[in-house]
This record gives sequence, C-alpha cells and structure tokens, in this order.
Amino acid sequence: QVQLVESGGGLVQAGGSLRLSCAASGRTFSRNAMSWFRQAPGKEREFVAGINWSDGSTYLTASVKGRFTISGDNAKTTVYLQMNTLKPEDTAVYYCAARRPNFAVVSITHSDYAYWGQGTQVTVSS
Repeated sequence: QVQLVESGGGLVQAGGSLRLSCAASGRTFSRNAMSWFRQAPGKEREFVAGINWSDGSTYLTASVKGRFTISGDNAKTTVYLQMNTLKPEDTAVYYCAARRPNFAVVSITHSDYAYWGQGTQVTVSS
C-alpha cells in the first residue's frame, strides 16, 4: 500500500522558515515525479514545487522562486520543501503528491498525480 506522510508544518511569523518532509512507503518512486501542492481556504489546489527523480530536475512556481527549495534524499524515499522568507499568503494546507510509475515529468496539474499525503497545515502570521 502506497503511503505519503507529510510533516513539518506549523505556525511561523512572516519572514520565518519551515521545512516540510514527505516520506514515501509502499513502493519506490525512483522514476516518478513528486511534488508539493498547497490549498488555501476557498482557493483551488495549486502547484508549488516538483522534482523529477530520474534526472534530479526541480521546478518551482513563480511566487516561491528564490524563497522555497525542493530536494530529496539519496534513497529517493523522502522529499523536502524548504520554505524561507515566508509570507502570510503562503498560509495553506501543503500536500505531497506522486505521479504513477514511470511518469517522471513534473506536472503542475493536480489530477496528474495518483498518490497524495494527508496534508500539513502551514500558517504564517503577519
């Protein structure tokens, strides 16, 4: 059974930092894309960052470039989202997601992802 488990969310002041982790189990994702999405109240789920395990390429949405970094461990079982210089507009539930086997290309469309974590709340106070 595939499981994605996020951790690391919390409450932080504007300008602060948080590091989210997503631990994958149940299968290997060495040839899948894994990404972070977020959803704020009343808004659509949006792509934040993704990593292509097959070549290590990473992608970030424009609003977080220069502030967020996505990375993974050598075993390709855990993906991280380092979030610096957080802003109140970053407040959302953050979800980890993985594409189906052999879909290595990062997609910004949430329906392209087959596996999801339960989400972790990030709240940035002003």
